[in-house]
Amino acid sequence: MARPIKIVPHFMRLHEWIALDEGLFAAEGLAPEILADDMHQISSHGADVYFERPQDRPFRASDKVCSSACEWAVPMNAGAGMGKAVLDVYGVARFALFVAPGSKITRLAQLRNVPVGIGLMAGSHFSFLETMERVMPRGCIRPENIGGPGRRLRALLDGEIAAANLLDPEIAMADELGLRKIAAGEFRTLFWVAATLEPDAAAAYFRAMRQAQAALEAAPERYMRLWERNIPPILHDRSYDLNRFGLGEVLQFEPYVQEDYERTLALARRWNLDRNLRAGADRLENVGLHVTL
Repeated sequence: MARPIKIVPHFMRLHEWIALDEGLFAAEGLAPEILADDMHQISSHGADVYFERPQDRPFRASDKVCSSACEWAVPMNAGAGMGKAVLDVYGVARFALFVAPGSKITRLAQLRNVPVGIGLMAGSHFSFLETMERVMPRGCIRPENIGGPGRRLRALLDGEIAAANLLDPEIAMADELGLRKIAAGEFRTLFWVAATLEPDAAAAYFRAMRQAQAALEAAPERYMRLWERNIPPILHDRSYDLNRFGLGEVLQFEPYVQEDYERTLALARRWNLDRNLRAGADRLENVGLHVTL
């Protein structure tokens, strides 16, 4: 009998859709429930508080779910009692800081004391802080909780915010819309599973994702059309050239280790973003689990 699993696909990548359409989940004996509405809520939500964000809700409800977020947020979430971080695979995703149409801002130094749109305790938040720390004092860095990346791009286009940190696929969309990019980089992501999810079901999920990664690398042009599924409804007011969206997040089937965690934890502590961590959460084995791939 196929094992049920709830999966929140991530808007930054195509792997879940490839695995679904190519029958890779089914081949691993899984009966996936793809929570696409949850993905769009994460992308389009507003300034929700921690524990009440769309990405938190399945874990608070104890669903047998697999999701993902940045390498800072996942251990923070697990350390706060929401799920477990998977330690045997990580992703590499993109971020880019854009300014509103007509802005005179052309470089990071001009963002001194300027509110920049981010999503609370997510990749856009932490990567923004890490980037800005290199060029100005912390007291001059102004993250503004606008919400998910779709909401942030909409806020830029509507003139609600001067600048925002965007992720895929909004990066390609902002480029196509002519917004100015003033900085870009990459950051790592981690997977985040419910503590109630059976280890063999989790392992089957990651085997399918590994095959999806191989398929994407072998024939990327075959899958660019799938980006349409990741565009948030609030940005469906025009069409986009999906062939320009690129690979998005890519997966690395290598361990995430204590040394990596200590670096991410140090950033969270510098910004007082570790206040929800439980005792012992400074050790990766206390917030994570291993999955046999």
